[in-house]
Amino acid sequence: MSLLMLSDPATYEFLIPAALVVGSLLLGLAVVVFIVVAFFSALFARIDLGMKILWIVLIFIAPFIGALLWFIIGRPRAG
Repeated sequence: MSLLMLSDPATYEFLIPAALVVGSLLLGLAVVVFIVVAFFSALFARIDLGMKILWIVLIFIAPFIGALLWFIIGRPRAG
């Protein structure tokens, strides 16, 4: 990209929406990965079967909040 192109306002009219689209896609992908990791973490956790089912249902009903709560308060601590 030359300096002459950078001085053209039309360049920014294209770059800003493109950056927003790419950023939104990356953020969405990160959220999906976070939820999938929480699901498998809850699925393979060494906890009571009833609690495991409860956490998995919560992750399905409210994916982001359920996954966040799983990692904050639900996941058993190593030790």
